[in-house]
Amino acid sequence: MSLRSQLSELLAEILPLNPRDSIKGTELIRLLRMGLNGDYSDASLRYHFSVMSCDPNSPIAKVEKGQGYYKRGASMPALSGAQELVAMQQGRLDDLGDNSAVDQAMLRLGKFRAIVQKYAETQSIFTFEFRESLSAGAPLGNLWKFPEMVLIDWEHGQFDEDGLELDPAHLALKQTLGLPPYRLSSIRMRVETNHDSFREDLFQTMSASLWANEGTLYLAGSIQDESLGDQVRALAGELGIGVISFGLAPHDLDDLPHPAQIQNAMDRETEALMGRLRIEKIASAKRRTHCGWESLQSLRHDHPEMNQLLAWLGGSLENGKVKPFQAPRA
Repeated sequence: MSLRSQLSELLAEILPLNPRDSIKGTELIRLLRMGLNGDYSDASLRYHFSVMSCDPNSPIAKVEKGQGYYKRGASMPALSGAQELVAMQQGRLDDLGDNSAVDQAMLRLGKFRAIVQKYAETQSIFTFEFRESLSAGAPLGNLWKFPEMVLIDWEHGQFDEDGLELDPAHLALKQTLGLPPYRLSSIRMRVETNHDSFREDLFQTMSASLWANEGTLYLAGSIQDESLGDQVRALAGELGIGVISFGLAPHDLDDLPHPAQIQNAMDRETEALMGRLRIEKIASAKRRTHCGWESLQSLRHDHPEMNQLLAWLGGSLENGKVKPFQAPRA
C-alpha cells in the first residue's frame, strides 16, 4: 500500500474533528509511526501533510491561522455549491475565476449549512444530508430531485444521551389514525437570492420536495429589496413553498467560526450562535399529510441515498429509538 493510502486510512482515525483540538505536525508524526508500514522520513510525511491538506477529498485539513491539523469535514456537495456560485454571479460564469472569491463563497455556504444543522438540533429535529446525489459526478437533473438536507420531526419522544426514545402510545395512535410517525421537510439552502435566481430557487425547492411533507427554501441573509421580497412571497405562496431567512448577511457568516467548530459547538457556544440568528418567516410551506409515495418509489430504485434515508427511518421505528444518522463507511 502506498504511503498516501496508508495516511488516508490512519489520519481518518487519528485526527480530531474539531479544529480547536488540532494536532501539531510533530505529534501527528509520532502517532502515525505506530501504524505505518515502512521507514519514511519526517520530511516525507510533512510533505504529504502539506499536499493532502490542499486536497478537498483527503481526510486532513490544516487550521486556517496557526499550526496543527484536524479531520476534514464532508465537503460541500458539488452541484449545490456550483449553483450557489452561479446564482451569486447572476449567471456570469466569467466572474468565477478568482479562486479566493470561490473559496470564500463555499466557506460561507458551509458555515450556513452547519448553522442549519445546529438550529435543527436545538429544535429537537434530526437531519439527513444528500451528498452523493449532489456530487460532482451526479446528473444536473438531481438538483430538481434532491434537496441539500431533510429535517425529520418525530414530534413526540424523550431524549437521552444517545438519541430519542420514541413514545409507543403516540406511535400507536398515529397508526390508528393513518398518520405518518414523522414529518419530512425538504430543505434547499442559499446564502442569498436575487431577482435573477429566486424563481429557479423556488421551483427547485418545490420539485425537490414532491416526495416529502413540505418544502422550504432557507436563506442565510434577509431580503432587503422590498420588490424582491414581494415577488418571492407571491411565487412561494403559489407553489406552496416556505421561505425562511436566518438574518445572516455574508459579512456575518465571515465572522462565524469554521463549519467544523460550529458542528462541534458546546451548549454555551451553541446558545451564543443561535443568539445571532434573526429568524424571519417570509412564506409558510403548505404541509401535506402524507409523503408523495410515487415520487419516493421512483427515486429509491435509482438512488442509494434515498434508500439509506428510508432504512434509517424504518430501523428507528423498529428499534423504538432514533439516533443521529451515520453514513455507511465506504
